[in-house]
Amino acid sequence: MHFIRGLCLALVAGAALMYGAPQAAAQEVTLRVHQFLPAAAPVPKNFIAEWGKKIEAESKGRIKVESYPSMQLGGSPPQLYDQVKDGVVDVIWTLPGYTPGRFPKAEAFELPFIASNGEQTSPAAWEFYQKHLQDDFKDVKILAIHTHGPGLIHAKGNGVRKLEDLKGLKVRAPTRIVNELLKTLGATPVGMPVPAMPEALSKGVIDGAVVPWEVTTPLKVAELVNTHTTFAGNRSLYVSFFIYAMNKAKYDGLPPDLKKVIDNNSGPETSKWVGRVMDEGDVPGFEAAKKRGNAIVTLDAKEVARWKAASQPVVDAWIKEMDGKGLKGKQLVDDARALIAKYAGPEK
Repeated sequence: MHFIRGLCLALVAGAALMYGAPQAAAQEVTLRVHQFLPAAAPVPKNFIAEWGKKIEAESKGRIKVESYPSMQLGGSPPQLYDQVKDGVVDVIWTLPGYTPGRFPKAEAFELPFIASNGEQTSPAAWEFYQKHLQDDFKDVKILAIHTHGPGLIHAKGNGVRKLEDLKGLKVRAPTRIVNELLKTLGATPVGMPVPAMPEALSKGVIDGAVVPWEVTTPLKVAELVNTHTTFAGNRSLYVSFFIYAMNKAKYDGLPPDLKKVIDNNSGPETSKWVGRVMDEGDVPGFEAAKKRGNAIVTLDAKEVARWKAASQPVVDAWIKEMDGKGLKGKQLVDDARALIAKYAGPEK
């Protein structure tokens, strides 16, 4: 009797192991994605979440993607690159410009009036990465390189209607280059990551900010300012340069078929996808400002020409600085302009 009962238990245990094994093997890898914006913002909602679903589906559930918005895993936005490099997290979305001086060549895309919209500039940024930045980002696996849509000025009161209106305004900027631009144009730049901006506006620490329309919706910027200044033509006052990156050891440790899933969801098309998501995210921001009755000012071609002339010293100084580092600044700018023109057409 004991023998029969023992045999039955053994058979049951064997069956559990046999049928349980595929379930255990079904999920082999978890990727934790860490970034600085709320989950409802366009990129987290319409790119990172959708990218995760694609990865899970194409890996047949063997890769699980977990999203951690708003720095939920700790640290501050400037620490994201080191978090993914060191394996604290598996994937990050961030701006190299949050760590000034660390990735100087990437700043070429942040120079004034050089970039177009997100969808057109992002594949150009990917090509620029392949040509000039692979050594800079050799410690991580780059999945996408992209920019946001045209950056514009959001300000309290009467805002910015001509170049002279910037004088003395305290304006939030995302990166070193945009700080230099604002300073050159007469404003007082205040550097801070974008999540800190709403409180700074509401407390009067700053008079305005430069961000694309896309981020104004989740951060409710239209409720904190009165005027939004945009620019005629097909080149932006500025854009920010972003990376979507994976821990190198995590990628290298994947079996070949799962590496292929990641590779199939990386590169120029993925970069273009994020850029398009940012462009599409601009629409609700614009509509929210319009609905509140805020003033939306578009500077005409003649006024924009004044801004371009006034901002040229920023480009010249950057080229000189890069030359001083042995980085061939003019070639970097020329290549960035040529690649952007390839996707966005000539400057108008």
